[in-house]
Amino acid sequence: MLLLWTLAIALGAWIGHANLWLHVPAASLLVPAGLAALALRAKSPGQAFRQGFLAATLAYSGCLYWIALPVHDYGNLPWLLAAPCPVLLAMYLALYAGLFCALLRRFCADYSPWLLAPAAGAMWAGLEYLRGWLFTGFPWLTTASAFSPWTAMIQAASVVGALGLGLLLATAAVWLLGPSRMTLRHRAAGVALLAALLGFGLHRLHTPLPSTAQGDGPVLVGLAQGSIDQSIKWDKAYQGGTVDRYLTLSGDLEKDGEKPLLVVWPETALPFYYQDPNELGRRVREFVRSSGTTVLTGSPAYTLDVRTNTYKLYNRAYLITGQALDEQYYDKQHLVPFGEYVPFGDWLPLGKLVESMGDFVPGTNVSPLRLGKVAAGMLICYEAIYSNLAQHRVSAGANILVNISNDAWFGISSAPLQHLDLSLLRAVEQGRSMVRSTNTGVSAFIDPYGRVLERTPLFHTAARARVLELRNETTVYHRFFRLVHVLIYAMALLPIAVGLAARRRLARD
Repeated sequence: MLLLWTLAIALGAWIGHANLWLHVPAASLLVPAGLAALALRAKSPGQAFRQGFLAATLAYSGCLYWIALPVHDYGNLPWLLAAPCPVLLAMYLALYAGLFCALLRRFCADYSPWLLAPAAGAMWAGLEYLRGWLFTGFPWLTTASAFSPWTAMIQAASVVGALGLGLLLATAAVWLLGPSRMTLRHRAAGVALLAALLGFGLHRLHTPLPSTAQGDGPVLVGLAQGSIDQSIKWDKAYQGGTVDRYLTLSGDLEKDGEKPLLVVWPETALPFYYQDPNELGRRVREFVRSSGTTVLTGSPAYTLDVRTNTYKLYNRAYLITGQALDEQYYDKQHLVPFGEYVPFGDWLPLGKLVESMGDFVPGTNVSPLRLGKVAAGMLICYEAIYSNLAQHRVSAGANILVNISNDAWFGISSAPLQHLDLSLLRAVEQGRSMVRSTNTGVSAFIDPYGRVLERTPLFHTAARARVLELRNETTVYHRFFRLVHVLIYAMALLPIAVGLAARRRLARD
């Protein structure tokens, strides 16, 4: 049974999360269910940890194989050293799976099936929160994101967020597919919970959006996907060609004879310092003035610290209106560890796994970039995988979310698809449309329900325009963000607190 459950967990992760070959979201339920089964079959919490850790390492390694691609192709490491990198990251994620198994075996082994599944679901969600925060966080391969292509199944995120949805899905998984102690009634409860999530989602999808408030309404937005080869992107000889490609793509954009108010280009689409006076920047501003279409694009930026005479580098998004160099901008806040900076760099003898311009520093301003009635809440690259960052953007007044990214590092792999699935959850949680512009895909227009209205293929040059809704209404999740999270943390800690209290009473007796 150990081998069967280990294989079931691995298969559930491999096909349950987005990949290039076969994606069946329901299969992801095998991961929490299988880990719970392993935990309760183990003879001790230590054994439960080891078995869960090994099973999860196998499962996550298969999903994260793409980590090796940029490390080898752009980090200049031989395959002998690059190939273990996905396994190392998988082992880190598997620590949380092992801890889940150990806690479940330690504190919940004697629970009735009716209590076991909710306790397991709460612990699972609590640990998903922990790995989304600890050591800068890596909330990838979450239970909720696996279901993003089944839009009806993720609508509960508008009420309880992705963490709460993960709790409900894991609870249903343990009842339906988990330990052998589950009877037919418990399996039926798992089916009923999944059916309730589906029913809520279908009802919400068939309910029109609330009537728009002042400042809301439709807007025509465009995006351009340049598909610039990452290996030549920063070569000065190709910078002019890159700008030409984006200008051409944007110049051809229209829908029903109308030009977009805003065209979104990807992260660092301008591979030079736009803030410096130069011919390439002037051409972009001239295009904006002549076309009447504003461009929102990524570019590196810097400031000089006069006290230390050193430069600070930023991953920046500019809203280019064509009026001056002094444009509205947003600097990326949540940087990629070992990609854009080295955490604890003063103590760790490590460099970045992927070479780039230098170590970036995080920005501090969360205000939306404003253009008429548009208030764009910016999420650069993998900032879109963090619930709290989207929450902050909407709290600051964003009526649409904009995600610019560059997933070219990962080639034709599962990474861009997994990234897209995580991004969809932010739209549902916040009830905001999202425009997603990436260098090589997947670029997409997403409605406030998380439905992909239109998307681009990987590694194709593309330009699209779409009418999106601007929303000022907020979701239940947005309004009760802190309360929802506090309740999830409390539910995750409750079985542990009860178990520790019971053991203290037994020790006193």
